[in-house]
Amino acid sequence: MSVNHLNQQVQSIEENKDELKQGKDGEVEMAETKESIWPKERIRIRLLPIWLRLVLLVVFTVISLMAGAAVGYGVIGDGKVTDVFKTSTWTHIIDLVNKDDRQKE
Repeated sequence: MSVNHLNQQVQSIEENKDELKQGKDGEVEMAETKESIWPKERIRIRLLPIWLRLVLLVVFTVISLMAGAAVGYGVIGDGKVTDVFKTSTWTHIIDLVNKDDRQKE
C-alpha cells in the first residue's frame, strides 16, 4: 500500500467519525452504512499451482530445444529433420568438435 492510499483511508475515517460508535470494552466499531470506508480486497485464486507451472516450464523448454535443433539441423543445415534425434548424428558432431582439440595438441 502506498502512503497516499493510507492517508486517504485515514481522512475518510476522520470524516466519518460521526458514524463510529463505542462498543464493549471501549472498542470503536463502524456503524453499518451502505458504503464501506475500506475497499474490499480481491482474493486471488491460482488456476495453476506453482508446482504445475514449474513442470510446464521444463516441458516447454525441452520441446523448444527439440524444435530448435530440428529446424537448425533440418532446415538451415540441409539435413533430414528426423536425423537430429539419432545418436549417430550427435556422436558425429561431438567427434568433429573434438577433432579440432586433438589437432592442437
